[in-house]
Amino acid sequence: MINLKSTIFRCLHKKFSAVQRNIDNQIPKLDLQEKHIKNLRIIPNRHILLAQLQKYSVIAEIGVNEGLFSREILSTCNPKKLHLIDTWNSNRYHDGLRLTVQSQLQKEIEKGQVVINHGYSTDVAEQFPDFYFDWIYIDTDHSYSMTKSELHAYKKKVKPGGIMAGHDYAQGNWGKLLRYGVMEAVHEFCINEEWELIYLTVEMSINPSFAIRKIP
Repeated sequence: MINLKSTIFRCLHKKFSAVQRNIDNQIPKLDLQEKHIKNLRIIPNRHILLAQLQKYSVIAEIGVNEGLFSREILSTCNPKKLHLIDTWNSNRYHDGLRLTVQSQLQKEIEKGQVVINHGYSTDVAEQFPDFYFDWIYIDTDHSYSMTKSELHAYKKKVKPGGIMAGHDYAQGNWGKLLRYGVMEAVHEFCINEEWELIYLTVEMSINPSFAIRKIP
């Protein structure tokens, strides 16, 4: 019985490793140049990151979950308009969370400060005019393909000098054996589109955040 279990484990581990290698091999790994980091500032956490970003501005949070960070954006940045963009269509991130956000932010919604945009981030991007946002913050599925698509979908939606920021600037969540692709997507985007990293956070309690802008 022990040998059988060991054989099954090795077989499953081999298959899992092959899948992970296949995913990893499809993700480009590009190194930034000096011009992409010459204005980079390292800061302790994303709470301080919010304090660096423009106040009373037009903002999008892409990937809202239950709205905890949304409320922090509101209290720290006092946005002129905050668009909350999410699908809320999975078992973990379900529509009940959207209703919770809607209920908790009802006052801000009624006065027009907060708008809930329900849908896929890349589809919702088409609803906004170019040069609309002062900054955005992305926190969705953390994959290379989705992060790449979102960066390209919103690059013309931010104003000249505007910022695209996001969470999970990491290669994966190894405790859950999940391969991310945010870091690689950001590097590729900066290189191909002539953007630069201007903020990185270094907290240990959660994954780091990043902020990028078009190179002046």
